[in-house]
Formats: sequence, structure tokens, C-alpha cells
Amino acid sequence: MTMKRLLPALLFAAGSTLLRAQQPTCKNCPATYIPKSELDAYTEKAVRYGITDQQVRSMDVGKSQLGIGMVTRGHLERGPIRPGSVAEHEQISEVYYIIEGTGTIITGPDLVNPVKRAADEKTVRLQNGPGWNADGIRNAQEHHLKAGDMLVIPAGTGHLFTEVPGDHITYMMVRIDPDKVVPTKSQTESEADLKAPPEASSPRNPLRPAQ
Repeated sequence: MTMKRLLPALLFAAGSTLLRAQQPTCKNCPATYIPKSELDAYTEKAVRYGITDQQVRSMDVGKSQLGIGMVTRGHLERGPIRPGSVAEHEQISEVYYIIEGTGTIITGPDLVNPVKRAADEKTVRLQNGPGWNADGIRNAQEHHLKAGDMLVIPAGTGHLFTEVPGDHITYMMVRIDPDKVVPTKSQTESEADLKAPPEASSPRNPLRPAQ
């Protein structure tokens, strides 16, 4: 075989070997685009109806599932920790990116008087999976959050906002769900959710403090 014929054959063989070697953990998965207008619409709905945490999308990315949430918390005075107000999620880790406002949050794995969350709770079913509520956190870390900051809360770490000094704090939440314990949520489902009236809330309700 002449060199002119050999070279294309070698290149083809090398390309075929490279293609066979590709083993992505998410095969033939499309990218997911979420416009700013959709994120802003969730924040507007939160302010209007007094909703704290809303799941925007949830996507299967292969070995894990990824959720995107928008959270708006209203003004919160520092005071005694209410019984059962600490949240912990057993299987889902969370990443916060602060968009607007400031707040103080405590975190830590050593929960005081933990009580299992009910399996039929909306947040358990659709947002952050099974977990516990507790009366406090022993040896808690305290984080003072402001716009542009990020906070990573691993699964099993308790957390509670203890103060929001201004009118509100708004942040985007990325939920990492390796066990795929919550359902996916598509663009179509998101659009329908934005149009639907909220459950058990009204325009005059304050933003609820649920974690």
C-alpha cells in the first residue's frame, strides 16, 4: 500500500479507537438552558406569595441528578432557635450562590434532638429528599453571607438561617442528588409551575422560614 493510501487508513483507525474509548457517564444527554427570566419569575412569585424555596429544574446528568432552586428569605431577627427549625438532608448536598442581600447561617453535622422529616412533605418529595429536623447544632459554624458568596452544605450537615438583617436574602441553590431520590423537572413542568397558584399561601403571607 502506498503512503497516500496508508495515511488516511491510519487516521480513520485512530479516530475509531478514540470514539470507542469515550465512555461518558451521561450518554447522549442534552444540555439544559435556563434563562434569567425564568429564574427571576420564581423570585417574583416568592415575593408575591410568601414562598421561600422553589425548585426550578431537576435534570438527570448520568450518575447523579442535579436540581436548580431559587430561594428568597424574608427579614429575620436574631433570637432563640425555634425547636425543630434546623434542617438536614441525608442524601442531597446543596450549594448556595448569594444573589442579593445578606444573612447569617449556622451549619454542622451534630444535631440536637433530631426528628425524621415526614416522607410526604413536599420538600422531601420534590426538592431535598429525606432528612431530619433538629432543635440545634452542637459546635456549629457560623457563616455571614453576602451577594457573590457561595456556601457548600454536604449531605448530612445541619443548617439554619439565624438572621436576615435586611428586607430579604435571595440565592440560587444547586442540589446534588447522586441517589436520584427526587423526580426530574423539565422546562414544561417549570412553566406550568410558574402559572399555578401556590399551595397554602397568599400574597399577604410573610416569607416562610422553612429550610
